[in-house]
Amino acid sequence: MSVAVLARRLRVARSTVQARLERLETSGAIAGYTLRLGDGLRENRIRATCLVTIEPRAQAAIIAQLRRLPEVERVHTTSGRVDLLVQVGAQSTSRLDDVLDQIGELPGVRSSESLVHLSTKLDRALG
Repeated sequence: MSVAVLARRLRVARSTVQARLERLETSGAIAGYTLRLGDGLRENRIRATCLVTIEPRAQAAIIAQLRRLPEVERVHTTSGRVDLLVQVGAQSTSRLDDVLDQIGELPGVRSSESLVHLSTKLDRALG
């Protein structure tokens, strides 16, 4: 949302909004800005979470390989029975299948289990 729109919605001067944003950025409360895909693009992607168990000391190399796959949207380290949660988004089931196979075949991956997302019931990140 632009500063002008935000100022209109809050019924304050544009300069007031800009000053407040600058203070939030300086204090570290706002770390940066990002692009969020619109619903039209998000809905056309098939998503899955891949639960990955890896060999000891293989994490850095595996994450480096995952960064090279454009379909990999997020990678989280975990505590528990799996080591990584890998969120994948693809344009088709066949591409999703290929990417999940590539993840399972990475050197250092002991096992992987895929959970295909069917529908989203709650997503607080969409704001």
